[in-house]
Amino acid sequence: MKRRDLLGLSLTLPFGKHAFAASASDQRPRVIVSTDIGGTDFDDFQSLVHLLVYADMLDLEGLIASPWGEGRNRKRHLLSIIDAYENDYPNLRTWSDRYPTPERLRGICKQGGSDLAGPKGWDQATEGSNWIIECARRDDARPLWVLLWGGFEDLAQALHDDPAIKPRLRVYMIGGPNKKWSVNAYDYLAREHPDLWTIENNSTYRGWFSGGDQSGDLGNARFVQEHVKGVGALGDYFAGIAPQVKMGDTPSLTYLFGKHPERPDAGGWGGRFVRAWDRPRITYTRPPSQADVVETFAVIDLVYRPSGPAPARANAVLQVDKQEFIGYPHDDGAWHFLFSPKEDKRWSYRIKSNHPGLDGQTGGFTSVMPAPEKARQPSSRYPNWWTDDPAPQYAEGQNQGVKTVNQWRADFLRDFAMRLRRAQTS
Repeated sequence: MKRRDLLGLSLTLPFGKHAFAASASDQRPRVIVSTDIGGTDFDDFQSLVHLLVYADMLDLEGLIASPWGEGRNRKRHLLSIIDAYENDYPNLRTWSDRYPTPERLRGICKQGGSDLAGPKGWDQATEGSNWIIECARRDDARPLWVLLWGGFEDLAQALHDDPAIKPRLRVYMIGGPNKKWSVNAYDYLAREHPDLWTIENNSTYRGWFSGGDQSGDLGNARFVQEHVKGVGALGDYFAGIAPQVKMGDTPSLTYLFGKHPERPDAGGWGGRFVRAWDRPRITYTRPPSQADVVETFAVIDLVYRPSGPAPARANAVLQVDKQEFIGYPHDDGAWHFLFSPKEDKRWSYRIKSNHPGLDGQTGGFTSVMPAPEKARQPSSRYPNWWTDDPAPQYAEGQNQGVKTVNQWRADFLRDFAMRLRRAQTS
């Protein structure tokens, strides 16, 4: 007989105004997580710890190491977290026999693409993209939730290789910075699969760690010190990654615990969203200046037609904010540089190239957050696409939609603290 949950019947009792979904096994969501673990940010490591202590509430079918980080074996970071989980597994099992075995988790870890997508937005099949297809094809009436915590490349590849799986998918993407890096894959998804069921969370996710009730032990650093550090191997792993809460990918997971995951406008721990307007994409065939205003998170296509002969192996990168984005020549001789601004800002860029007609070209633009009236313009081209609510009352500073998450901060952090205690020896 399993121990009673620390919160009582945590799958059915409400916390604040939020309630978990029912716990019947046929209602547990099927989930694949694609994560850029091993990259420049630590939040994926923390979000994976959170995922594992809630793993009895899911049918977890895949963990994919998406493009980012160092080398080709980023799957090893997934395996290192599972090693910590294995230490805590005997304790977790006393609470629920639905926790997956460490062997099961290792078996569903897959390596995704090792590089960001080129101009097509897809390239070659990967272990990760093939796994998405295999899981989506299974004879199961439930949709397959694909949570994108990093690159979008493996999803784009899967949909290119087998577009028939699309009706079976529900996608929740953590956009913003990830969209900036995976802009070619995103551009492919928005261009070729506008009917994909998608939540494009470009800023709402920030509500997990910014704003809300930060008093006392709910502060980002104090919460880790008082409720995470020393609580099982998973707690020590979390605290060892960073001494404060980030977990920017976690809203995609807690969204699934709500009563109505098929209704992004219903709200819950993972945020509340509005129907998307036409996905903004701006093409400049002349160098823009900072007087040119674009929507933040838009896709910007900078097109150059360099004069003079091209070197045998021409290459070029767009340099923005000390970061570089590869440009690509098209069959008509034009070079395209795609970029997606992740914040309100005046941007400037420079092109670095071994092509004399490209090297040293400069330009700029200004990005501003979507206007509130955009929410009243849902796109018929994107019937199942959802995004951050631009209403000013839900913003924290320039970050839109944040308060639809951080209003639940006390609830979701205290629930995580109690869940994590399952990992301890009593």
